[in-house]
Formats: sequence, C-alpha cells, structure tokens
Amino acid sequence: MPAEGQAMVEIRQLWSVFQTPERRFVVHQDLNLTVRRGEILSIVGGSGSGKTVLLRQILGLETPARGEIRVLGQPVEQIGRHGASSRIGMLFQHGALFSAFTVLENIAFPLRELKTLPSSLVREAAMVKLQMVGLKPEDAYKMPADLSGGMIKRAALARALIMDPPLLLLDEPTAGLDPDSSDGFVALLRSLHRDMELTVVMVSHDLDTLFEVSTRIAVLADKRVIIAASPKDVIAFQHPFIHDFFLGERGQRAMELLREYPFAV
Repeated sequence: MPAEGQAMVEIRQLWSVFQTPERRFVVHQDLNLTVRRGEILSIVGGSGSGKTVLLRQILGLETPARGEIRVLGQPVEQIGRHGASSRIGMLFQHGALFSAFTVLENIAFPLRELKTLPSSLVREAAMVKLQMVGLKPEDAYKMPADLSGGMIKRAALARALIMDPPLLLLDEPTAGLDPDSSDGFVALLRSLHRDMELTVVMVSHDLDTLFEVSTRIAVLADKRVIIAASPKDVIAFQHPFIHDFFLGERGQRAMELLREYPFAV
C-alpha cells in the first residue's frame, strides 16, 4: 500500500476513442490525473465528458485507446479480474444487483466467485458487511425488487466492500434518492471512509454531496482534467463549464456550502 498522500491511481496521457460507422468520437485526450491515498476525489463534467468511462477504465472493464492507468503502482491491465476485485470496489449508478439473488447472495457473490472459502465463512462475511452499511439481518433474505432505492444502494455498497478493497469507485451514489436517504448515504460514506481507511473516487453532480465529502474535485472539460483541487479553488478557476456548473443557477447554493463545510476550502 502507498503511504498516506501517495498515489493510489495514476492516469497518464489517456486517450479514449469510440468509433461508429458514421464518425470517430474522442472522449478523452491526453488526460492526466492522480488520486492520492486517503482522499475522496470527486469527478464532475458535462454530459458525454466520459466520467463513467473513466471509472470503468480504472476498474479495468474498458481499455483506453492510448495512455496508462496504474492502480497501487501496477498497470491495471496486469491486475486481472480477481485481483482487481480485491483492490477496487465499484458501486454502479443503479446498484446493478442480480435480480434473481437475495441481498445476501448479491453481497457474497464476489467471495463465492473465488471458490476458495467455505460457504459458512462467506455467509458470515456477507452478513458483517450487510450490517456495516446499515441494513438489518432480516434484509438479507429480501429480493432486490422488494428494496427501496436507498436499500439498493446500501446493498450494492456492501457488495463493493466485501473484499475489503482499499480503493472504492462510486458512480452517482446519491442519484435518485430522496433527501433523507441521500443524507444517510453520505453520512455512511464518510464513516466508512474513516473507519476502513478507504480512498474514494466518486462521480457526482449533486452539490451537497460534492461539498460534504470531497477533499478534491476533478473537473472534466475539453476532453481532459482542467483542474483537480479543493472545492474553493475549483470554483475560483476561470472556465466556462465551471461557471455554468457551480456559479450559474446553483451559485448561491455553492457559496452556502463552502461556508457550511469549512474543510472544503
């Protein structure tokens, strides 16, 4: 493990290119970004800027056209599927639970895939993670269709943490949640970040979530990261996207949040 503040993820000169019969799309061009151990780095950007693509590339689910991604000092393509799952947890935007599995079976799935642990130990580990994210023991045997949106997010988070990864990726973790559920999930994330010493990379467009948890914000625009800094420094950066995202109709709320969360400066 890198020391506190050293690089957990290093992205260098990344190009992401998608080809259709009609045209060629360049999503990322010479993109560079470093994620340091222990931080919560949030990624913001406009529609089509490749935020989720970047998360999937860090996880090794997609391969960039050019450039390098290193996780814990190792090229991500050399980690392998099981190695990646033990180092990186991923919470997809809509949870991505298996509809035919119970909550407990969903949480246990990554451990069962290893086929090296007794079933009793896998079940015990899954129950620990289920309760760690605020679900009740009786929730273990429910089906995803019987869960609220907030419960789906928590179950998916438990699955992402089942291997105790040092790095957690979150794609719009509070999207679709009501204010109370969103606040509860953010509080849970902050406590897990502290207690498990997690490094977190999060995609979000929600200002309250961004300002409450982010140690740094990375802004995707012009096919690259134009700035990765504290919320206060990001807001002060002169760029049309930053003005529109933070200081347009939501500008007053952004200023209120800066005062409310002094660590964001």
